[in-house]
Amino acid sequence: MRAMILAAGRGSRMRPLTDNQPKPLLPIAGKPLLAYHLEKLAQAGVNEVVINHAWHGEQIENFVGDGSRWGLQVSFSAEPEGGLETAGGIIKALPLLGDEPF
Repeated sequence: MRAMILAAGRGSRMRPLTDNQPKPLLPIAGKPLLAYHLEKLAQAGVNEVVINHAWHGEQIENFVGDGSRWGLQVSFSAEPEGGLETAGGIIKALPLLGDEPF
């Protein structure tokens, strides 16, 4: 089963916290928000995850790696600075998501 995490937003409402860090990596109770999502997806039986990113995306890729620490296979869909909005991000990631529902 596949899932997609939309993580390309700038997080401007969370400024200044997101000036140097993407919103999905902001810590909540000592753990990045993104880690909670990956844990729950793995618990739900998802085994492949695509994460889109734009703002400080390299930090997201460095944190997640290949996803093996969560028992997941993770791939990334990098977007240009400013992102592509929701539909654009999903359309760009479709080659990574395949033909099955996600």
